[in-house]
Formats: sequence, C-alpha cells, structure tokens
Amino acid sequence: MNITVLRTIGRRLRQEIPPLAQAFHGSALLGKGAGGDKTYPIDKRAEEIIFEEIEKLNKPVTIISEEYGFKDIKGGGLKFLIDPIDGSRNAVSGLPLFSTSIAVIEGDTLEHTKSGYVINLINGDEFWAIKGGGSFLNGAPIKTQRDDVCSVIAYEAQTPKIDIPKIMPLLSLFNRTRCLGSTAIDMAFLAQGAVSMFITPAPSRSFDFAAGWLLVKEAGGIVTDLAGKNLDKIPAGLEKISPILASANESLHRKALETLK
Repeated sequence: MNITVLRTIGRRLRQEIPPLAQAFHGSALLGKGAGGDKTYPIDKRAEEIIFEEIEKLNKPVTIISEEYGFKDIKGGGLKFLIDPIDGSRNAVSGLPLFSTSIAVIEGDTLEHTKSGYVINLINGDEFWAIKGGGSFLNGAPIKTQRDDVCSVIAYEAQTPKIDIPKIMPLLSLFNRTRCLGSTAIDMAFLAQGAVSMFITPAPSRSFDFAAGWLLVKEAGGIVTDLAGKNLDKIPAGLEKISPILASANESLHRKALETLK
C-alpha cells in the first residue's frame, strides 16, 4: 500500500476536521463505538471520511475501526487498522491536540504491519513509517533519542488514581513529564526524538498504537508491555489487550523495566 494513499486521507481530514472541532465543542456523546470507548460526532465524521476515501480505492480490504468495528469491502483483504480521532476528548474539550492513526497490515497481528501513518490534525504534521524503510516526519527521516538521559517521558492514564501510582517510580526518574491525551502523538513524538519514553499502564487496543508501534521501531526505538514482552503477536482487533512501554533505545528501556519491577 503506497503511503500516498494514507497521505491523501490525511489531507482531507486536515481540511475538514479542525473546523468541525470548533462546531462540535462541548458536543454530546453519540454512545459507544465498537471498541467500547465513548463516541462523539467528530469521531463519527472522521471515520466517514476515511471510509469514503478507502472505498475509492476499489480494492478488497478490511477496515477495523474504533467506532464501526469490522467492515469488509469487496470481500475483505488487506487490513486498515484505524483510530479516526485519537484524542477525541481533547477535541470536544477545546484542547488543540488530536490526531488520526492508520496502520496497514498484511496479516492478523502487529508483526505484519507494513506501514503506519499519524497526522496531527492541528498543525498538519505527518508521521509515517514503512516496514524496513524507516520513519519520517513530513518526508524527512527521523530517529529516536540516542543517549540514555531521562529527559521527557510522556504517559497516558485512563484512570489516574489507579494508573499514576503504578508508574510514579518511573515518572520520578525524568526531568519532565507530559500527558498529551493522544497515544498516536505520544509515540510519534518518541519516534521524532522529542521525548525519551512513553508509557500507558492500562491495557490498550491495537488500533490505539499500531501505527505508533511501527513508527517507534523503524526510528530505532523499542516497544513492549510493562514486563518487557514484545507486542509482535498482538492481534489486529478491538479488544483491550496490552499496556505499552516504549523507549528511545535499549539502555533507557532496561532502566525502565528495572524501575517498574
């Protein structure tokens, strides 16, 4: 799947979604999506745009999306694993940081991810990775942090009173912490070298992090669960399945795993 296809989707989202974020500010819930999370009107519209663009390809594909669930087109085939709006709570609250995440998978597990794409819908920055071909920001190659300085750690906490105490020893090692509200952006910033590490202690769904997983790996980083187990065999689906620990390099990752013990 040519990365140009994903960028075409991203351009349309970038044009249409930010103005809608203002219109949908404070909007009511539509209910829950197939993944079990709350669905807002902005999530639904972003998903509709992505579906429309994928259907234009006129190819046998399978879409796995946070809101809709599974959808086969022309009998199904190559998988598009999608989070239409990653950071939808930010979007409806008026916080200007949310993204779209798309991973293309030729198989049933993360190890078969061929490309990953994340677009920051506020400033238009595009991050993409191609398996075996590296990671990029707006077309320029990117790499993770190379030294073992505990500079900035990003984290997500679905239930702060439970999640934050679990990771406080690790957070305490770092000069700065950031909780941005978008896992895809967190992992893209890690791939870029802007942060040293990312952690989310609650189980996440594969569409939350599949594109970011490839971005980090192709940029030279490491992604495992909190016990150090790799995520290659994680299925492409809707279930909450694994927490995430992503580091810029092996030295930082070893330090994190030792601290979390």
